[in-house]
Amino acid sequence: MDILSDAVSAIRTSSPSSGLFVRHAPWGRQYPVVPGAGFHVVLQGSCWLRTPGGDAIALGIGDVVFMPRGADHVLADDPATPVTETARPGEPREITGPGPRSMLLCGAYALDRRHPHPMLDGLPEFVHLPARLGRHTGLRGAVDLLAAELAEPRAGTDALIPSLLDTLLLYILRAWLEDNADTRPSGWAAAFGDPAVATALRAVHADPARPWTVDDLAAAAGVSRATLARRFVATIGEGPLSYVTSWRMILAAKRLRESADALSTVARRAGYSSEFAFAKAFKRRFGLAPGQYRKEAERAEPVAV
Repeated sequence: MDILSDAVSAIRTSSPSSGLFVRHAPWGRQYPVVPGAGFHVVLQGSCWLRTPGGDAIALGIGDVVFMPRGADHVLADDPATPVTETARPGEPREITGPGPRSMLLCGAYALDRRHPHPMLDGLPEFVHLPARLGRHTGLRGAVDLLAAELAEPRAGTDALIPSLLDTLLLYILRAWLEDNADTRPSGWAAAFGDPAVATALRAVHADPARPWTVDDLAAAAGVSRATLARRFVATIGEGPLSYVTSWRMILAAKRLRESADALSTVARRAGYSSEFAFAKAFKRRFGLAPGQYRKEAERAEPVAV
């Protein structure tokens, strides 16, 4: 199983959105918190990212910034430029002015932030991927294709853009994991680099409803029970069976959002023989009953750029 693709697919709640915007200095653009994840790519010119903590990050052509939890932030032509606008649906894509021109590709992903996969929780608030010659060529290719479709729509663009946005998200996550594989002793970058943990994770994702035990997972990974448990906690921050439960609940939440299956069916596919036991586990993990979650998901609004 491809754990990264599996995890992203499970927490996505609707189609992503994106757009190009052009500003001429001076400009300062406020991005409020969004109930998902967001990204920016600098296509022309340069700008600065200002975070709530006061840090300012210089962004140049080709730089990518990813906000896995949709954090509040400001983009501006200069660290000292005040906010001149707030991102909102239907705003002008280009505003002229006397100063240098910057073009950015911005987007948002509708993700279930109430019940996220722990991989996203392990990411920093702002993931900055600077453009580096010869690095992350797939990411650069996805950016170029998406920017071209948005700048000049043609036959098939409406179908291509959601697929390209999904591709871009996976390339962003892959790039971060690869950049941190050798420098982080814990977290998902370390988990993917640990053969025993990665093997056990693939086994769980391949058959989440199986009544897993730590002994079963240790046997699949080819290590002792104690070794596997220690490595799970050291990398992803929870034990093997705790992760099994987390993953089952994430999958159950996806089925509640996207299907009309009876709760008994959702429970069985999540590895529970009893609807009552499933509902109890779901509420303990997420704080609300499965039926209530389904109703709230039906009322959720899509995330806008």
